Amino acid sequence: MKRTENPFHVLRPALGVLVSEAQVLPATGQAMEDQAIPDLEEVYDQRTGGAGKVQTILETPNRRLYRKVELIPRTKQHVFRYFLDGSVRTYFVGTVIEHDRSSPVQVAQVGAAAVRREDDGRIHIAEVQRKLLLMLDKSSLSDVLWHALEQAAASTPGLEVVDTSQDDGYLEAVHVEERRSRGAHKANWKMREVEIAIARELQRTEDEWLILDGGLGNEYMDWKGPPLIGVAKSFRRDVQFHLGTGPQAQRLTLYALLARLEVGHRTCVFPRWPGESREGKVVFWYVRIRPQRGLDYPLMGVVKVEMPNPSQEPVDSELVDWISGALVAERSVTPYGRDSRWHAHLYPIYIAETVIKNHFYSPQVLKAAIRWPERRG
Repeated sequence: MKRTENPFHVLRPALGVLVSEAQVLPATGQAMEDQAIPDLEEVYDQRTGGAGKVQTILETPNRRLYRKVELIPRTKQHVFRYFLDGSVRTYFVGTVIEHDRSSPVQVAQVGAAAVRREDDGRIHIAEVQRKLLLMLDKSSLSDVLWHALEQAAASTPGLEVVDTSQDDGYLEAVHVEERRSRGAHKANWKMREVEIAIARELQRTEDEWLILDGGLGNEYMDWKGPPLIGVAKSFRRDVQFHLGTGPQAQRLTLYALLARLEVGHRTCVFPRWPGESREGKVVFWYVRIRPQRGLDYPLMGVVKVEMPNPSQEPVDSELVDWISGALVAERSVTPYGRDSRWHAHLYPIYIAETVIKNHFYSPQVLKAAIRWPERRG
């Protein structure tokens, strides 16, 4: 029988450094999966969207709060060609102890996939990128040990050593201190970086729109590439809408706003970062793609759409209608029962997510394959 190569053999030199230069306590029962909690999309949206009090409508000429859109199916006009999603799996594999200091040791598979849809509906893989990360808290290790780890990783293609003590977009947003949790959040940020890289590298024309799964955050404020939108199933819920003045003024919570949003309708367009110099560099609005009947609460069946707007000028209402109409038409097929957010899923995004997850090794393979080298001497 042909012997199968260990898919995680690239970790062995770096793990060997830890074993030889410090004491290692392997995780009980081998690798244990770590997840980023709470919902990162919602928290990141909250921390990067400004104070949460929206007072401006940033579209023209429409000024109505709700607007019906005409469905634009692919057979009528093929608006969205590319769909992008990422995934991450993070595992705690042990603790390294160096004198009176220690650090968790975590391994993560991160990556993203973009798929392209043809006119006849067939979907092909356009791009897949993935990374294997070895994550430790550099501030808890000596410079000598960290340098040895970096050298081992530099001579090992496919492996990146990551310092979990350094903040990034997610860690700055959620203010996590517990070190294993920091590692899980760091891995999610690394996944986001892969998504951004693919979005920039895809060869698209101006007519080939891309949908990214999730919000755009701060990373797309000055976007210069072909058109794209972010479609978020999870988003901040503390936004207050104070629109208009005098007798016509409206004061709405997000729940009140979306409770009145009918299926096949959108809200008007609002700017992110209200009251700041970057106000409107990314704009957002909400679209109901599924009727409320049979759903549990008003936010279900609604997606938040974000779009780069570097000019900060009001967005053309017809463009927003066109995007929203094509988006509602993407709701047709849904992975019901496969995901708790099925009510807001877009099927091609689900396909992209499946593609990248299929490029990951299973938890069973990872747990069986990662072995700490024996200490010599």
